[in-house]
Amino acid sequence: MHKQSGWAAAAFVAATMAAGPAAARELVAFDAAAEAGTVVVRTAERRLYFVNGDGTAIRYPVAVGRAGKQWTGYARIDGKYLRPAWSPPDEVKRDNPRLPDVIAGGSPSNPMGVAALTLDRGEYAIHGTNRPGSIGTFASYGCIRMYNQDVADLYGRVQVGATVVVTR
Repeated sequence: MHKQSGWAAAAFVAATMAAGPAAARELVAFDAAAEAGTVVVRTAERRLYFVNGDGTAIRYPVAVGRAGKQWTGYARIDGKYLRPAWSPPDEVKRDNPRLPDVIAGGSPSNPMGVAALTLDRGEYAIHGTNRPGSIGTFASYGCIRMYNQDVADLYGRVQVGATVVVTR
């Protein structure tokens, strides 16, 4: 995956945000005990919350793991990547042997979308998607999918090391 920082990342995020509105991102009341900067994923709701720390959070619609592919618990964001290349994990490759070993970043067939926030828990990430119709569903192998505009927004807010809490 290709990591960018500083002004290049800020410019990319701004350009992605200008590309179109995120249909359902919204500021909501959030009273769960979580520090500012924490990411909370509520699998049953198919929603991700970025905690602001002032009793509010930014709520994003997401796609989550399909039956048998979901997980719960804690992780940390261990990397931020723009236009990441993607190598299918072994399980995905077994299920889809015709997939190439690597799909280049920026390719329309790359399922990672415009950005990825990798987690320190296995091969999972919070990432964009080339299948926006999957948002709001149980679709992945355990990753959290977001609209590309929303993952670009989250990319600009979240820090490496931030806590991610995934609940049912």
